[in-house]
Amino acid sequence: MAREIRIEISDEAYEALERAAAEKHVPAEDYAGRVLDADLTRTRFLEGARSFVAQHGKAFGEHFGRPTSPSADAA
Repeated sequence: MAREIRIEISDEAYEALERAAAEKHVPAEDYAGRVLDADLTRTRFLEGARSFVAQHGKAFGEHFGRPTSPSADAA
C-alpha cells in the first residue's frame, strides 16, 4: 500500500529535485519517492549486514580464515 507524506524543502532543494527528476523523465514527486525508498533500502541492508557480522563474523572468520596475500583479495 502506498502512503503519502508532505514535507517542506527549500526552494533551492526543490529546484535541484526538479532538475534531477527531469533528467530521469519522471515527475519530481515520483523521483523524490524513489530516492527516499532507495535510501531506506540501503539503510536496511547495511543494518542487516552489521547484524550478520555481529552474530556470525567470528565463526565465519574461523571457518574461512583470512587472505594470506594481497593477490587473494582479487580472487
